Amino acid sequence: MTDINLQNVIDAFDELDFENRTTKNLENARNKVQMKTYLSSLDYSLRRIKILEEVVAELVEEKKEELIKQEHIQTYKAKVIQLSREFKISYQDVLNIMVQLQQR
Repeated sequence: MTDINLQNVIDAFDELDFENRTTKNLENARNKVQMKTYLSSLDYSLRRIKILEEVVAELVEEKKEELIKQEHIQTYKAKVIQLSREFKISYQDVLNIMVQLQQR
């Protein structure tokens, strides 16, 4: 019975350690509750929270734009690959032709 209690205590400490690591450091926060707990622990004024809100909104927009650009690049690459297959020439040859046409 003592071994079971000791194991329960060890498990509780492990869980507490995990919770402390995930809620006391934003880098480790993986969900809304953990992030909110961390941010609440900072005890920011309303003014600072609003600034944080603006910065987060800007970062979200930047990430969205970055993802859209990556999507467009992937689509473009797929089209170039399709052209290379269609004309039975290498991907690099298609790129070289495109560069030559752009320089004209």
